[in-house]
Amino acid sequence: MSMHGGGGGGRNRVSGADRQAQKAQNAAAPRIPHLLRRISELFAGHKVALAITVVLVLIGAALSVVPPLLTQRAFDEGLFPPSGGPNLPRLATLVGLMLAVYIGSALLGVWQTWLTATVGNKVMGALRVRLFTHLQSMELSFFTRTKTGVIQSRLQNDVGGVASVLTNTISSVLGNTVTVIAAFVAMLLLNWQLTIVALILMPILVIAQRRVGQVRARIATKTQESLSDMTAITQETLSVSGILLSKSFTRQKAEIGRYADENANQIRLQVSQQMSGQTFFALVSIFLSSIPAIVYLVAGWLLLGGTTDVTPGTIVAFTTVQARMLFPLLGLMRVALDLQTSSALFARIFEYLDLQPAITDRPDAVALAAEGQVARAGVTFDHVTFRYPDAPEESRPTLDDVSFRIEPGQFAAFVGPSGAGKTTVSYLVPRFYEVAAGRVLFGGIDVRDLKQESLVSHIGIVSQETYLFHATIAENLRYAKPEATDAELEAAARAANIHQTIASFPEQYQTVVGERGYRLSGGEKQRIAIARVLLKDPEVLILDEATSALDAISERVVQAALDTASRGRTTIAIAHRLSTVVGADVIFVVDAGRIVEHGTHAELLERDGTYARLYSEQVTSSSLAAE
Repeated sequence: MSMHGGGGGGRNRVSGADRQAQKAQNAAAPRIPHLLRRISELFAGHKVALAITVVLVLIGAALSVVPPLLTQRAFDEGLFPPSGGPNLPRLATLVGLMLAVYIGSALLGVWQTWLTATVGNKVMGALRVRLFTHLQSMELSFFTRTKTGVIQSRLQNDVGGVASVLTNTISSVLGNTVTVIAAFVAMLLLNWQLTIVALILMPILVIAQRRVGQVRARIATKTQESLSDMTAITQETLSVSGILLSKSFTRQKAEIGRYADENANQIRLQVSQQMSGQTFFALVSIFLSSIPAIVYLVAGWLLLGGTTDVTPGTIVAFTTVQARMLFPLLGLMRVALDLQTSSALFARIFEYLDLQPAITDRPDAVALAAEGQVARAGVTFDHVTFRYPDAPEESRPTLDDVSFRIEPGQFAAFVGPSGAGKTTVSYLVPRFYEVAAGRVLFGGIDVRDLKQESLVSHIGIVSQETYLFHATIAENLRYAKPEATDAELEAAARAANIHQTIASFPEQYQTVVGERGYRLSGGEKQRIAIARVLLKDPEVLILDEATSALDAISERVVQAALDTASRGRTTIAIAHRLSTVVGADVIFVVDAGRIVEHGTHAELLERDGTYARLYSEQVTSSSLAAE
């Protein structure tokens, strides 16, 4: 549909300039105030599980440094006691304690993993639903200016990208921190001189870690941007419409090339993200792994100098503690890097959650009363002026000071040149957009004073571009009324002149229509859409060029169904083919955003104005086509 005028139904591919603008927007990571506090608030509903997790982590971390201390006792009191040969009873007791600690730690680890995985995935799932729910509340203009692939990327790639952070961060940070602290204390208790040797280069490692984290955060932002582009390409080209387009213009190779180029960029970014910091971690691993050898050397030097009474058990226990400190320390550094990397993803998620819908219910908004009130009241435009949100300020309004009244139960048609603004009328009645000036009255009430859900519940819309889900005919019909019975489905289908066609299918109402209904003809899809609206049974019916894309035979069948659907309802028909509205109670002629004529078909022909000219042109075109 044209967003700055009326009737067209085409959808354009995003231009190169738009794509570059989107890339620039994604590359500039949004700044979200109090980001860490907002992330922590995601876990507010899981306090008990988190408390248990914290206790398990603390116990597990504390237990992790017990075996090295027992190792010291095993060496000094069991294997090599001062009294002479090995003390087997003492050694057996210490070994038994070590095994008990290992078994207890393993069981606690299983419990802790289950808790963190459960909490993390529940938080991630709730975040995804929260984001989806918020997007459902956004106004129509948000979706017309945002690529579907970008929205899908926020829901899938961004939320999925922080999953590991949500599931592992708490246990990793707490467990590794406690383990490192406990190991450090144990090392001090064993020998303070060796502890200084082991920890002397830690500040250098911390500084290097921060620099690596900043690099990885930048790469992560570019990676998510590339994923958004790949999702958009997939959505555009692998939909039925996209496949038809590429095959029609033999552009499959070009589309493959476009996807392959972005895939190569994604591979490069993923490799860069994986490799960023690997040299740093390799140096850290080499350094920490070489500490035992250095400890042996320093211990020998201290023993020769007589400045320490270190025992073999102390040396073995110290190197064991130091080795146990290696992985938690690396884990803390990796968590810090992951947090820096994921901050961009969290910021992108919260950026969407912070979007404010342009159209919301007023605090004092009311619901429409009993059914039938709207049909009795009609629809009125009172000096309405409207310009689409993304239109330049200097451009003319799409609708400029438009006023009209559609009487209760009346069939009103809006006709005019393409881009005149007639489709916009159909957007303003259900308040899909907000007027810039004037009022739209629905049932005698300003639509801004009504709850939008209540307003839309009284309106049925049949558009030119029929949308059917990849589901059965029955499921598509029940989208309007989930509790509808089979008899109600059949009644709606009969009224829409589609029941006989459905009955001829082998699976009848259980026939799967295919993506966007591509297993059906245009006329069949349109009549199913009409049946769906009839099942809703609205008081006001909006027909937005519902037959303009059909051939002459399908148009006659669908038009008969529309005539049945509009009977007894207030009907607003946006028409391109004037032959479909010659019987309308009133015809409004829209040109350049204004109502330039109105009246019946006969009255407008008699005036010999814009309508008469348009009608004459269409009659001439039809005659030439028939010849």
